[in-house]
Amino acid sequence: MNETSGAQAGAANLDAISFEEALRELEGIVASLERGDVSLDDAIAAFERGTVLKTHCQARLEEARMKVEQIRLPADGGAPESATPFSADE
Repeated sequence: MNETSGAQAGAANLDAISFEEALRELEGIVASLERGDVSLDDAIAAFERGTVLKTHCQARLEEARMKVEQIRLPADGGAPESATPFSADE
């Protein structure tokens, strides 16, 4: 399998992973790389996986930010008068 198809497969697997799970996995990768207890080949693979996880986490955070921005709160701090349905395609 070449690097591009491997990255695509890794990205596809992330669709089912929550932000919290991806973040925990990323933290584990960082910790193992910081300890230096992996071989060079494993470190490279871990770095590649970490890059995919980081991108996934950033995308999920951006989605959450967009959802929050779409909630319109009145000046008095009461319940929102309206909320626009969120679409990730926008």
